[in-house]
Amino acid sequence: MEFIALVLVMELTPGPNMSWLAVLAILRGRATALLAVAGVAVGLAVHAALAAMGLGVLIAASETLHHALRWLGMGVMLFLAWEAWRDAGRPMQAAAPLLAGGVFWRGLLANLFNAKSILFFVTVVPGFGSTGGEFGVLGAIYVLIATAIHVGVVLAAARLAPWLEGSGQRRGVQRVLALGLVGVALWLGLAA
Repeated sequence: MEFIALVLVMELTPGPNMSWLAVLAILRGRATALLAVAGVAVGLAVHAALAAMGLGVLIAASETLHHALRWLGMGVMLFLAWEAWRDAGRPMQAAAPLLAGGVFWRGLLANLFNAKSILFFVTVVPGFGSTGGEFGVLGAIYVLIATAIHVGVVLAAARLAPWLEGSGQRRGVQRVLALGLVGVALWLGLAA
């Protein structure tokens, strides 16, 4: 139960995934954002698998690898912020095209370099399990909870999109969210 509570706190705290998925749902719609959720879930599953294999210990022990992952994560988030800023205010069909598979891969990459997730699997999960099997179960619990929360964020943000379109506020909200992604990227660079 304690692990589930920690996962809930971790995932309900705004971070790179939540911010980007909200922007994506408002900008490109629910279906596209849900495809990104699938990419994020696969990224989380990769983190869980790496932790189960003991590779999280290597990341924790290597300052160079940790910094490289942090800067890559920051770069990915800045790229996603630039896309959101560029497409702000455009109708969904006029936004720069993203292939369906492209948004999945962006979700996967954004999460593979998500320092918040990496740190969770490197520092928190080992306190709850000691074998690969235990890590696998904990990882599955994490992925299920995170995915449910991400789906909720997408559904809520997608419901706002028509209201934003009708009220003329969409461009402003999208730009604010894009700046929020820049803030998350800076947080990754400075605090992780």
